[in-house]
Amino acid sequence: MSFTDPVAQDLHAAESGQADSYVRTTYAVWEITLKCNLACAHCGSRAGDSRVDELSTEEAFDLIHQMAELGIKEVSLIGGEAFLRKDWLDLAREITRVGMRATMTTGGFGISERTAERMKEAGIRTVSVSIDGLEDVHDKLRGRKGSWRQCFQTIENMRKAGIPIGTNTQINRRSAPILPMLYQKLVDAGVKMWQIQLTVPMGNAVEEAELLMQPFELLDLYPLLAFLSKVGVNDGMVVQPGNNIGYYGPYERAMRGVKFKDRENMFYTGCNAGIDVIGIEADGSIKGCPSLPTKAYTGGNIRKTSLHDIFFKAEELTINEAAGTEAGTDHLWGHCKSCEFASLCRGGCNWTAHVFFGKRGNNPYCHHRALKRAANGQRERFFLTEAASGLPFDHGIFDMVDEPLDAPYSSPLAFDLDNVQFPEEWKKRIPNLVADLRAHRDRYIKYYSESRFGQSQPA
Repeated sequence: MSFTDPVAQDLHAAESGQADSYVRTTYAVWEITLKCNLACAHCGSRAGDSRVDELSTEEAFDLIHQMAELGIKEVSLIGGEAFLRKDWLDLAREITRVGMRATMTTGGFGISERTAERMKEAGIRTVSVSIDGLEDVHDKLRGRKGSWRQCFQTIENMRKAGIPIGTNTQINRRSAPILPMLYQKLVDAGVKMWQIQLTVPMGNAVEEAELLMQPFELLDLYPLLAFLSKVGVNDGMVVQPGNNIGYYGPYERAMRGVKFKDRENMFYTGCNAGIDVIGIEADGSIKGCPSLPTKAYTGGNIRKTSLHDIFFKAEELTINEAAGTEAGTDHLWGHCKSCEFASLCRGGCNWTAHVFFGKRGNNPYCHHRALKRAANGQRERFFLTEAASGLPFDHGIFDMVDEPLDAPYSSPLAFDLDNVQFPEEWKKRIPNLVADLRAHRDRYIKYYSESRFGQSQPA
């Protein structure tokens, strides 16, 4: 495994220039129902039952027309489980009829071959299936035995129907050790696109905080993710990092630019909530991103205000308009405020920061941050101080402590490279794989300690 060292170049880009100005063109992620046939331990929306007052078919059609008038190009249907809403295919047909692209994300439990055919007929263009590990881990996380096998049956049904299929995976302490095994299962199933995202403490995951990766565990996780991304290039599998994977460590461009020809210039440029995405809840509430907490980021409801006015006038949807200006970093605090990449990264994923601390602007899930801490012989560890309310898209409040990098730490789910499982063929081909990954980790900690990052204590 070989990567160039992009740290210095990324640092120069962040210090010498500003992010390009944004043009607000967007796609919509639409939760059409909160009803779900799974019970995921990490579900941020606490899906299960329908919302009290979900949009009627007539209201949903009106919203579709408003989205088209706004210039939205793609509408991704999600839940809960989208197909549990009775008129879901009617909505897909109307989205297609007015010239927008209809896509879907699903838990994959219960989509028959005939349903897949009907989806194709309704105009659904692509489908992403959520798979969170091998069978035992996935079924435990998803709260329903047999759900893993159903996911792969859904993939096969989509293939027969002619619908391109991708997958997405939540990375946490249960799924992280078996990511290479899952990768191989996905490749064997013919999957070509795999999006990965860190589990964060929203919704059900607040009560399952032991699932969450501690920030210092990123030191072992990122060499593994970078390796899987590199293997994916050879296998024709795009391993696509989600918005809370990053930022500005040694693997940023190697991972984030994997599906682009100009890989050297691909790196994270900050939260795009309200810029190129909006989130719609089943009752008509509009947010700048589907993952953001409802209470803090809802800009309005289409039952009371037009989508146009919410999109262009609501403060909650315009939080990122200052990107590329000096005011674009006013919200930063803690480590992110003094970071070398502040003007470009702008604190990373706002969703991730907010659900840890109750406000955006200081992101604990940052590889660059973890490396700086390690270079100074430190690490960060979070712990829950305030419980969540129990509502959809809620969160608790966490606090952070700094401690020595080698301080004793005990957790039955603690993650490191030693507990990662690899396919037997990989171990035969690269017998020193774990040692190589560990060497990569240590190499970059050393790199940071000998650079400016090791010359002063991080904020």
